[in-house]
Amino acid sequence: MPGPTIDLSIYADEAALLAALRRQDPDACTCLVKRFAPLVYARALRLTGDPDEAESVLQSTFIKVCDALPGFDGASSLGTWIYRIATNEGLMVLRRRKPQIALDDVADNLQPEEVPHQFHAWSPDPQRVALDGELRAQIERAIAALPEQLRVVVLLRDVEGLSTEETAAQLGISRGAVKVRLPRARLRLREALADYLAARSEGHA
Repeated sequence: MPGPTIDLSIYADEAALLAALRRQDPDACTCLVKRFAPLVYARALRLTGDPDEAESVLQSTFIKVCDALPGFDGASSLGTWIYRIATNEGLMVLRRRKPQIALDDVADNLQPEEVPHQFHAWSPDPQRVALDGELRAQIERAIAALPEQLRVVVLLRDVEGLSTEETAAQLGISRGAVKVRLPRARLRLREALADYLAARSEGHA
């Protein structure tokens, strides 16, 4: 039997929702989950690459959120805080995988066979890219196809916007490893998107 329908518009913004959570409004928790669950799940799926593990991250994230909410100081937005918890939960899943993958136990020198062979000048207008759902979907798929060690670095640096130092701390690797893996990941993304971007350019010519 489906649960009750909750109108998300009853809280105008994050500040109103947070205030409702703190005064323990009966609908606030449901609104919190409904508002942020889809994006939390998407973030978890990007990190883990596995729907079942992403679902587990989704559940553990909101358990952590509910437990930590009384101590949330509002220094960041509610969404940013929740997504940071989701990222940490996703990274914990990666660390628990068996056989254990050591994140910094491989040579990080770019081998000749790993250098992409296809390139296309990637210089579209940033606002256009932000609004281009088709391109965004292509980038999402290209990121998902990256090897795990490269995927998590590009997600934390280029999607989450963390610094090199913060990324290294999150992954338990050296700053040097981040600096090597990030350009490697970007090169692979450029190669993966080369045909698509070339076709777009020809279509707009």
